[in-house]
Amino acid sequence: MNKTKLDSSSDLGFIHRFVPPKNNNKTMILALHGTGGNEDDLLPLAKMIDDQAAILSPRGKVLENGMPRFFRRLDEGVFDIEDLKFRTNELVDFLANNSKKYGFDPKSVVALGYSNGANIAASMMLLRPESLKGAVLFRAMIPLQPEKMPNLSGKKIFISAGRFDTLIPQPKTRELAELFEKLGASVSMNWEGSNHSLTSNEIEKARIWLKAEVG
Repeated sequence: MNKTKLDSSSDLGFIHRFVPPKNNNKTMILALHGTGGNEDDLLPLAKMIDDQAAILSPRGKVLENGMPRFFRRLDEGVFDIEDLKFRTNELVDFLANNSKKYGFDPKSVVALGYSNGANIAASMMLLRPESLKGAVLFRAMIPLQPEKMPNLSGKKIFISAGRFDTLIPQPKTRELAELFEKLGASVSMNWEGSNHSLTSNEIEKARIWLKAEVG
């Protein structure tokens, strides 16, 4: 499949965009935006990280003051855990259904998440690890402590954080990385001298990591 068209759809539960792969690339990027974003936000970022991969980019269904999110929160950094669990399973089901529609291998999916999107991607890895081959997480924190700890052996995860991020304190990101490592995942941790915004340097590091670790 070597198409360049952009498919926009609201069926299968989420408004979303799908970009077909180029040159029969096998990687499928699940692009998950931050608070206030939409299905278009992370398409340029996904293409910078892998311009040959297929991209599936859904819009979060929860609204916070009119801004789309992937799950509810009770306060800044305080998540509605029951809603998070429900939304995580809903997103995994959406991914599985779309693998049939768009013809990608469900075992080839790498999550690319920013902020709220990175947190639900981390939740997918903890609650439904079979749904992801790996993950690139920008500005993530530990979303929840699963009741049953999964075995993450073979999972590849890149986490990038800002040292001066006032929204996500460094200990919260370190806690997530340490949990993933404890569960057997291979974790690459990157720290930037920045805040909550992304830098070109970390995007390039993520691109190099994905090519080397995931292919």
